[in-house]
Amino acid sequence: MRLIGLPTAGPLEVGQDGPRPELWAAQRAYAEAAAELGFTVVHHAAADPAVLALDGVPVTVREAAAAMPDFLECQPSMVLRLGPELPAERTVMFNVHLDTVAGFEPPRYADGRFHGRGAIDAKGPAVALLAGLRAARAAAPALGERVGVLVQLVAGEEGGAMGVFGTRPLVAAGYTGRLNVFCEPTRQLLLPRSTAAATARISVAGQDSIDDRPGGGHNATVLLGHLAHHLARHLPGRVDGGRVCVAGLHTGTLHNKVYGSGHLLLNLAYPTTEAGLALQQALEDELRAALASFTDTFADLPDFALTAREAAQVTRLDWLKRGLPALASSDPWAERLLTEGAGLRYAPADADAFTCDAIWTHDAPGAYTVVYGPGDLDANGAHADGEHADLADLESFATGVRALLTTFARASEAGQPPAPVATTPDQPAGATTPAGSTSRTA
Repeated sequence: MRLIGLPTAGPLEVGQDGPRPELWAAQRAYAEAAAELGFTVVHHAAADPAVLALDGVPVTVREAAAAMPDFLECQPSMVLRLGPELPAERTVMFNVHLDTVAGFEPPRYADGRFHGRGAIDAKGPAVALLAGLRAARAAAPALGERVGVLVQLVAGEEGGAMGVFGTRPLVAAGYTGRLNVFCEPTRQLLLPRSTAAATARISVAGQDSIDDRPGGGHNATVLLGHLAHHLARHLPGRVDGGRVCVAGLHTGTLHNKVYGSGHLLLNLAYPTTEAGLALQQALEDELRAALASFTDTFADLPDFALTAREAAQVTRLDWLKRGLPALASSDPWAERLLTEGAGLRYAPADADAFTCDAIWTHDAPGAYTVVYGPGDLDANGAHADGEHADLADLESFATGVRALLTTFARASEAGQPPAPVATTPDQPAGATTPAGSTSRTA
């Protein structure tokens, strides 16, 4: 309850004039509780500003950092370690984000349910993780001595930050393990996949006009509406696994003005890095086709002839976010350990994945990554009013953490963890359904 009671929504959620997140305090509070289990703080700092110059950083993050001198300083991340530093192949890493979306709700507990912002995404799972760690330590003395555990407590997961100044630099610094578990709501099903997304902005920068002379300028509303219609019809389905969200369209609010400028936003989610590149290229191709279609359709209409003639000249595509990797993790040894050994279950092979910070372990050497946690993003109101977490789900997740760690510790003590099996072009990562997967009818 103490953790949920600390407001930790970052500037990308509440705006640069909003209250600063109490992430320093939240991470210190968590570290105090973890210290009772033997964890020590090995890193607690804001990210180096240089991370914002790397490829893949969303434009919104760079703009916010430029406008707010304390943007990074108020959003630190922490790493806790149990026992001495050990090789990654003998280590399990857990990642949990303590920042939340906006809309703070005071914490309360009633009838077996925790209420409040972050209850399920992801402060509740963070506390349940501690319970699982406590139980695992009691059951497996090797933990913290010959088998290592790392816990990343990160900022910058929400608000579209994509982990670029939270998880990404921690992974780059080597705070990973042979197994990496990202604690997000998955109904306690193992998900070895995480999508990524690109955000496109189609802008029209033309000449305004008045309602008495609608053909005297460029009609951005009609042009962008046509482009949105075309892209909604022709872009989805172009790339296997890709998802297209035709999002905000804005030109103006007056009834007696022809707006010559405006923009349309699209979000393109993809399951693999290759699919992302293909989907971005498909958008560029379809945009050209949409502009040509607009010209053909409106060239002979006097009120839109100028817009039709100069559509390609006044329209521009730029990317607010792209170049992010996707995660598709595959490793037969780890899959057997988690299912046959720990008794955990995988999500169905065709289950929808979602975007989270797990993408940054896509190329971590010698590592296998899953997303795993209690509850459901939608059913538990993760980004909505009434966010909640059921005590029974949190306790069940803690039991799963215990099983995972004790099984890994036994395998590690027996010298079992091999290097992950490399995937090949004809066998993409995550293409097979691991043993222990559920089906749609399970």
